[in-house]
Amino acid sequence: MGAKDKFSKYIKLFIYLIVVILINAVGLTLFFRLDLTKNKIFSLSKASKMVVSNLSEPLTINVFFTKNLPAPHNNTERYLHDLLEEYAIHANQYFNYRFYDVSSESDQLKKDSESNKDLANNYGIRPVQIQVFEKDEVKLKNAYMGLVLIHGDLVERIPTITTINGLEYKLTTAIKKLNNKVSALLSLPDNIQVKLFLSSSLQRVAPFMGLDELPTFPNKIKEIVKTINANNYGKLEYTYVDPTMLQGNETTWKKYDLMNLQWPALSNGKIAAGEGVIGLVMEHRGKVRVMPLLTVLRIPIIGTQYNLADIDQVGEMINDNIETLVDINEDLGYLAGHGTLNTLSLPSMGQQTQESMSSFNTLVAQNYTLKQVNLKQGAIPDSIKCLVIARPTEPFSDYDLYQIDQALMQGKNLAIFLDAFNEIAPRSQASMGFNQGPTFVPIKTGLEKLLEHYGVRIKTSLVMDENSHKQRVSQQFGGGERPFYFVPIIKNKFINKELDFMKNIKGLITIKISPLELDENRISENQLTVHKLFSSSERSWEMRERINLNPMFITPPPSDEEMASLPLAYLIEGEFPSYFADKPMPEKVTEPAATDEKTGETTPEKGQKKKATIDLSKIASQGAFLAKGKPSKIFLIASSEMLKDTVMDAGGGSPNAMFVMNVLDALNDREDIATMRSKEQQFNPLYESGALTKTFIKTFHIAGLPVLVALFGAVIWMRRRSRQKTIQMMFQK
Repeated sequence: MGAKDKFSKYIKLFIYLIVVILINAVGLTLFFRLDLTKNKIFSLSKASKMVVSNLSEPLTINVFFTKNLPAPHNNTERYLHDLLEEYAIHANQYFNYRFYDVSSESDQLKKDSESNKDLANNYGIRPVQIQVFEKDEVKLKNAYMGLVLIHGDLVERIPTITTINGLEYKLTTAIKKLNNKVSALLSLPDNIQVKLFLSSSLQRVAPFMGLDELPTFPNKIKEIVKTINANNYGKLEYTYVDPTMLQGNETTWKKYDLMNLQWPALSNGKIAAGEGVIGLVMEHRGKVRVMPLLTVLRIPIIGTQYNLADIDQVGEMINDNIETLVDINEDLGYLAGHGTLNTLSLPSMGQQTQESMSSFNTLVAQNYTLKQVNLKQGAIPDSIKCLVIARPTEPFSDYDLYQIDQALMQGKNLAIFLDAFNEIAPRSQASMGFNQGPTFVPIKTGLEKLLEHYGVRIKTSLVMDENSHKQRVSQQFGGGERPFYFVPIIKNKFINKELDFMKNIKGLITIKISPLELDENRISENQLTVHKLFSSSERSWEMRERINLNPMFITPPPSDEEMASLPLAYLIEGEFPSYFADKPMPEKVTEPAATDEKTGETTPEKGQKKKATIDLSKIASQGAFLAKGKPSKIFLIASSEMLKDTVMDAGGGSPNAMFVMNVLDALNDREDIATMRSKEQQFNPLYESGALTKTFIKTFHIAGLPVLVALFGAVIWMRRRSRQKTIQMMFQK
């Protein structure tokens, strides 16, 4: 009987093993994953699934990642494996990926590993130095951590992957960009011109400038363009121009504003005085991109140094400018003129200025082509879905407002970043013995009446908030912290999470922002939908009239009744009514025409025909004016500081940068991209709790847990005692 039971146990064990093997076999074909993270960090977004499932040409991802790296880099490699596997599950037959072994073994490189490293270097993937801990020592180790995407003849690379943050966003946008680039290049009617301007006269002074490789530079540029051309469907056309041979025809190169070097007679007159030009130009259908090839450094004591651009960097600049010239990204309109913030100006000598928008430009360029829209030069293009209006300070004419109004009526969206005040710096008053702060003058451009007609207005005040940025004061000035009330920090609980692109925004910082006010009756009449995106804390108030932002002179109001949470950003959507529905049609204002001295007649402007003598007002027209708009959206925030480098970072990882880019994506019908961007939000503040709650939690952990353990032990002891008594009574009977 015992032998039979023993034999049956082995049969059960064998059956269990068969069941486990069958379950694993089924799992290979019926594969699924369960992502328990709140934001589904380890699952693909809808945008990623759509991109890889709609591939029309083979896409190969080659990953070069050194194996057995220490933490946290080993986690990055593991996440990349899982992420690419997720892509492969949802992709069509054109998706493929491969990991290349670029590791070393016993300090002796394997043959395959060495060839893989050469392949990585050819793709522009270079090793980076990381810190490793071995035998209680900190060492530096070279490691490959990058990948390349090959789509058709195009190559896109991510040379360094040191973190999992935003990795899915980078991969998906890179794949989408390659898709768009293939279509754009194949549809080009003519080639992109790549022109090297290099004066042969520079070769005479090149040895004195430390530029011995200058004579071979044209051939190097030719080879790099040839290589890039092979990967861009042959759409580049290279030309070498020697300005020295173009005497009398300087307009060929002067229009590009290239670097022009001039030198006196050198080497005791053996080298005559002269000049030379150097620069690389890419041009296509009126668009021009100029790339400097020579940098001049003036170093104290050492003197002036001249450096030619690295040939690999030139290749990268050419690739980047191809994307700009062929418009592979969607267009994003940006209102130029009227005193708006200038996106074209660059900080001098690399220094950040208060008006600098380099971070905004960098982030926008990843997904959009910024189109400058000047209302005085033409109408708003049909190609844009969204128009950004950032801090206009000059008045709009009625015709300018009419163009903006009708763009909204046509279904275009508006992203408006306005300032309620113009900050005017004081004149120098040192001689008068006192120092006065800037003057804040209300801005009235005419855009306010459009917004009020649509149902929202900006209040003429600035928001102060006790929950604001604080700066530490040095000990010599008393120490402690000094609050900057005009820099409110937006808490998580005051951010609207109803919209998908706002769900993972958990904190923001604002500067010199004004509150907004809705016209509830107008909103209701026009059946518009309003989303309050965020507001200040309940400890905020308004500063009106005599505005002074010196932190030393700002104090909260004495009464709590003057404090309240104030709305700071709205998204309004629906079918807006036109501001000009019941008004005369505005006329375009042009410059006064010149008067002919002989005939006394006015001469039409250049490009305009002479006016007809008939009364054009008698000609009726229909369909040109829209009194009721198509569904569209208006985003409004009363602070242009949100677009400046003071609160945005070029990497796009800060909550402010994510918020601005998510808003622009939502207004361009790319809300799925916005959701994907912010699902790995790095800023995750703890839930706020009051002093009483904190005291209770602290007391519970210090005293409550031991008491609970003691009570639990007492309950167990009492149950055991009861059981013992029950057993005794049973045996006594």
